[in-house]
Amino acid sequence: MGAQLRVYKRRIRAVTATKKITKAMEMIAASRIVKAQRKVAASMPYATELTRAVTAVATGSNTKHALTTEVEAPTRAAVLLITSDRGLAGGYSSNAIKQAERLTERLRSEGKDVDAYIVGRKGVAYYGFRERKVADSWTGFTDSPAYADAKRVAAPLIEAIQKETAEGGVDELHIVFTEFVSMMTQNAVDGRMLPLSLDQAAEESGTKGEILPLFDFEPSAEDVLDALLPRYVESRIYNALLQSAASEHAARRRAMKSATDNAGDLIKSLSRLANAARQAEITQEISEIVGGASAMADATAGSDK
Repeated sequence: MGAQLRVYKRRIRAVTATKKITKAMEMIAASRIVKAQRKVAASMPYATELTRAVTAVATGSNTKHALTTEVEAPTRAAVLLITSDRGLAGGYSSNAIKQAERLTERLRSEGKDVDAYIVGRKGVAYYGFRERKVADSWTGFTDSPAYADAKRVAAPLIEAIQKETAEGGVDELHIVFTEFVSMMTQNAVDGRMLPLSLDQAAEESGTKGEILPLFDFEPSAEDVLDALLPRYVESRIYNALLQSAASEHAARRRAMKSATDNAGDLIKSLSRLANAARQAEITQEISEIVGGASAMADATAGSDK
C-alpha cells in the first residue's frame, strides 16, 4: 500500500470515530430536550399564579415596598447572566454573552454602575479572561437545574436590592437568558425583574385589563410582599434556568448534527481520494509489469539473434 493511500485511510478512521461521538452526543441532547421542555411547562402554572398574587397585593394596597417601588434616580444595577457549563453548543453561550454586553452598555449609558452575576462556566471564563469583576458566580447545574439552584442564585440578588446603594446594594435587577422558542429557534433575551413592573406582571399573569378584587391583608400588605416577592424572583430565575437548559440542549443537538453531517461529507471526500490513489497505484503497478515484460521480451529477442 502506498504512503498516500495509508494517509487517507488513517484520516477516514479518525473522522469515522469522531462521527460516532458527535452522533451519540446529538442523540443524548435530543433526549434531554424533551425532559427540559416538560420541566419548563411544569413550572409555568406556579409562576403564573405567584405573579397573579404579587400583582394583586401590589395593586390592592398603597404600600411602598423596596421590591416594587421605582427609585427616582437609579445609580446601580445588577445583571444576572445565564450561560452553559459545557461547550459544543454552537453560539448558545456567546449569544447570551453578547446580549449581556449590549444590556450592560445600555445601563452604563444611562449613568448606572453594573454588577455582574454569572451562571455557567462559559460566562465565568469570559469575564475571567478579560479580568472583569464578578459579584458572584455559580456553576455545575446549567444542563439540569433544580429549584434549589434557583434559590441559591436568587438569595444574594434579593439581598443586594434590599440594601442601600451606599452599602453595596443595587437599584435594579436584570436577567439575561436564552428563551426556548422551538427546536430550531432559541433567542437570547434580557428583562428587568426588579423593581417589579405592575404592567409587566399583569401581562405575565394574564390579568392585564382585569379589575382585581379588593383584599384585606394579614398581618399587613408589606409582610405579604416580603414573603411573596422573594418567591417571585426565585420562580423567574428558575424558569429562566429551565428555558436556558432546553435552549442549550437544542443548540448542542443542532451543532452535533451539523458536525455529524460534515463528518459524513468529509468521509465521502476522503474515500474518493483514497479510491483515486488506489487506482493510481494499480495503474502504476500494471505499467511497471507491462514495462518489465516488454523489457524481458526485448532482451530475449536480442539473445536469440
